[in-house]
Amino acid sequence: MRIALVQQHAAADKTDNIRRALVAMERAARDGASVVAFAELAFEPFHPQQPASPDVLNLAETVPGPMTDQFARKARELGVVTVLNLFERDGSRAYDCSPVIDADGTLLGRTRMIHITEYPCFHEQGYYTPGDTGAPVYRTKAGAIGVAICYDRHFPEYMRALKLGGADVVVVPQAGALDEWPEGLYEAEMRVAAFQNGYFVALCNRVGHESKLTFGGDSFICAPDGAVVARAPRLQDAVLVADIDLEAVRSSHAHRLFMRHRRPDLYTQWFNAS
Repeated sequence: MRIALVQQHAAADKTDNIRRALVAMERAARDGASVVAFAELAFEPFHPQQPASPDVLNLAETVPGPMTDQFARKARELGVVTVLNLFERDGSRAYDCSPVIDADGTLLGRTRMIHITEYPCFHEQGYYTPGDTGAPVYRTKAGAIGVAICYDRHFPEYMRALKLGGADVVVVPQAGALDEWPEGLYEAEMRVAAFQNGYFVALCNRVGHESKLTFGGDSFICAPDGAVVARAPRLQDAVLVADIDLEAVRSSHAHRLFMRHRRPDLYTQWFNAS
């Protein structure tokens, strides 16, 4: 699989953000990518920097809808699997949502972020309803892909659920501020998840200065052995393209050992007792 992570700043003009994203898809396809992924809320400002206003639903859009239709047409034209992230409206509720589009333009489904945080500049509980889609894994033309949206990546239960669902690659649409975490943890957390679960993790981060936050970029891909195999620059727009060998999933420690030696009979007792 050749995967591309589109790390681009989000200007005020959403239409132009989408235009640039479609151009980036074309570039990635010319470079041979079979999967193209984008960061969290890639095509609009990061709304949760500000507390939610009463009319917050007006910022959201339906899935399927005009945006997914545009990307589906481009995915079909280029023959690439596409992982998006957007602010979704469904009736009176809104979600942090990642639609997944197959290489023929089919909308395979959507992942909605489950865990919703709340702290300064990340006022997400005023915007998002906790997701109700579980931890789906999509059987795309390029391979089995799961999605962990931003905050969900911190929860080992969620990352393990994607493995149990058969994911070979986990895409992480991320809105990570510059130097948000203690040194090393930004990558280390995903390297451990990749190693413990025996899949590739492809984290695509926002980039650029916005009203209250500067997003760092530094998108990266790590392999099932925990090694970082590709990294985008800090604080720059970029399209990170990398080849990943899915056979490494089958030869990983997790596939050969950890998953075989699990004790779910005990875990059920532990969790029920907590």
